[in-house]
Amino acid sequence: MSQTPVADWAAYLAQMEQVLALELDAPRRQELQAQFTRIAAMAEPLMAYPLDERVDVAGVYKA
Repeated sequence: MSQTPVADWAAYLAQMEQVLALELDAPRRQELQAQFTRIAAMAEPLMAYPLDERVDVAGVYKA
């Protein structure tokens, strides 16, 4: 089982500030980093759940 890399939320937020032309103050940036860290921690068990090779990870729409 491979380990998931630790996200650099500070770098991600800095990039998103530039891309979205936002100016976040330090307290807001700090709170966003905390929220992203919490979300990643909540998603970790789900992302680590092993799927059988025969199971499609997403349904395929067929009209």
